[in-house]
Amino acid sequence: MIVINARFLSQDIRGVQRFAEQVCLELGKLRDDLLFVAPHDLHLRESAKQLNVRRIGRNRGHLWEQLDLPLWLARHGNPPLVSLCNTGPLAYCNQIATHHDITYVRHPESYSRLFRGFYRTMTPLLLKRIRALITVSEFSRSEISQYYGYPAHNICVVPNAVSPRFRPFCASACQGAAQPYLLAVSSPNAHKNFERMVKAFLSLEGFDDVELRIVGNTHSVFSAGNYSVNGNQRIRMLGRLSDDELLEEYQGARAFVFPSLYEGFGIPPLEAQACGCPVIAARAASIPEVLGESALYFDPMDINSIAQCMSRVLQDASLRSDLRKRGQANVARYSWETSAKVVSRLIDRTLVGKRKQPALASWTPGRR
Repeated sequence: MIVINARFLSQDIRGVQRFAEQVCLELGKLRDDLLFVAPHDLHLRESAKQLNVRRIGRNRGHLWEQLDLPLWLARHGNPPLVSLCNTGPLAYCNQIATHHDITYVRHPESYSRLFRGFYRTMTPLLLKRIRALITVSEFSRSEISQYYGYPAHNICVVPNAVSPRFRPFCASACQGAAQPYLLAVSSPNAHKNFERMVKAFLSLEGFDDVELRIVGNTHSVFSAGNYSVNGNQRIRMLGRLSDDELLEEYQGARAFVFPSLYEGFGIPPLEAQACGCPVIAARAASIPEVLGESALYFDPMDINSIAQCMSRVLQDASLRSDLRKRGQANVARYSWETSAKVVSRLIDRTLVGKRKQPALASWTPGRR
């Protein structure tokens, strides 16, 4: 029996929870030796039902993960454990854990002091005990290895992907049907660089009919950036949307803007590409690794560079068409099924003892 730490099912869905949820749903199709355990306060009930989750313990949050979960594991013979959502029980050695990136180190201004302190204390303790680590990009693999001194050969790269619901169903019809707009999607914490994006947009001349729509909300662990729209009616703050609402925004946008200074991976630009939306993006961190030649890049520290890319993509229909084609080809390199297969091989190699499985960092874009 392989136990999967499904605490993420009790959390709001963000990037790291999306990764854990989708990989687990695919793992459940691949293997019949998995047991998913979680606290009682489930949020993602439909996924929990599909995974046949067993609810254990009395606590929730970190206390459940650090106390209830290891005690339950000890009572059941210390079986192998897989934790897919950035944290895991510190006292448990027979475990594969996951860490997406070290944004809290590179951009501490984006997080609360409590959040930064927790991860800076917990992560090195966790890395000393686990048997292997999962991360989402070669960039993050290098960052984690260098900063914490954790051996790179013991880190397995398992990328994110995009749900099939994100598709270019009406993108061509929507492009000219309504008021043109650029779209950005993220929680607006400081390293997402929305302040420069907004300034770049407001500096554009000759595009008075174009809106900038921003999707996302903040969270208590985040420290929001200092950007302000000052009541500008061309900038629309849409808040947090459902997947169906977000799908429509992607499909209708002239282009998607991804100005982040630091990402371990970055799912939103892939979602945009899957919906047939051209992407302009920062040449920073893992973003060029994830997007390859499928995006138009700018210097995220340079407002003029961002504005120039915005202007180009708004006025050049042939460029938008080319970026759509490149984006569709790029997003096809990734799938949750493929990522789950990499995790399954890692489980066999590291926890089950099937040593003939491929080396850990074995993911190759486009390989199924």
